[in-house]
Amino acid sequence: MEYEAFVGERIDKAVAAVQPALSRAYVQQLIEEGHITVSGKQVRAGYKLKKGDRVEVTVPAPTAPETVAQDIPLDIVYEDSSVLVINKPAGMVVHPAAGNLSDTLVNALLHHCGESLSAIGGVLRPGIVHRIDKDTTGLLIVAKGDRAHQHLSEQLKTRTLSRKYFALVHGNVKEENGTVDAPLGRDPRDRKKMAVLKTGGREAVTHFSVVERFGQYTLLKCSLKTGRTHQIRVHMRHIGHPIVGDKTYGVKKESFQLDGQLLHAGEIGFLHPQTEETMTFSVPRPEAFEHVLQILRNKA
Repeated sequence: MEYEAFVGERIDKAVAAVQPALSRAYVQQLIEEGHITVSGKQVRAGYKLKKGDRVEVTVPAPTAPETVAQDIPLDIVYEDSSVLVINKPAGMVVHPAAGNLSDTLVNALLHHCGESLSAIGGVLRPGIVHRIDKDTTGLLIVAKGDRAHQHLSEQLKTRTLSRKYFALVHGNVKEENGTVDAPLGRDPRDRKKMAVLKTGGREAVTHFSVVERFGQYTLLKCSLKTGRTHQIRVHMRHIGHPIVGDKTYGVKKESFQLDGQLLHAGEIGFLHPQTEETMTFSVPRPEAFEHVLQILRNKA
């Protein structure tokens, strides 16, 4: 049985480990609502599994009273019956949250896909396998159906799903290639921000290489071993090279008038959840990003 290895562990931790597509917070919500039972009985999230326990998990179909379908144009790079690959513009939030229930990628997806999106992400995140920040541009994968979602989430967990970003950072990065290995967690001084933590953080590893140098600025290509919230932005600040335009982790005074950070998810690769074929996609950097690069090239 898949839960035998978790005897003595909390039920919420065990389910989140067995089903990586379900966040621990969502698992706790499912337990509270009675969708996860142990040997036919409802339990609390802190219940510790015993030998012989039979765990049953039911993920409810998405019902979205708050998440309404909206006819918002999508830049679809690829689509079939299992997945979509979307090129997200700057300024678009991926999924609804408190105080921001409309004009998100999910609202657009509900209009485009109807009920074909996977239910695993819950009512506010149907189909969402991974996220990129509101002001970060570029590629992300959306799952149609729970099987595709589980398959893609497992690739995230095993790190066979590759993501590469372009980032324009402040300063002249000395190394041609490098790795930032620094655990991340909530900033103890500001819970809305992430920070590198000496203790208690989650593993976070970012590899980078120099693409182009501009004296006081450097264009990097970054690849993720892990995918923590704000990972590249925090890691770049940590090594003294914050991303240009980053209003949260960047410098106070910028030379360019920008609406957000110059961070672009330009390349993505994964195994197709149905055919197991290797799929790779790339999209060019957006016009605003290229405009700044051209200014720097002209100065150089």
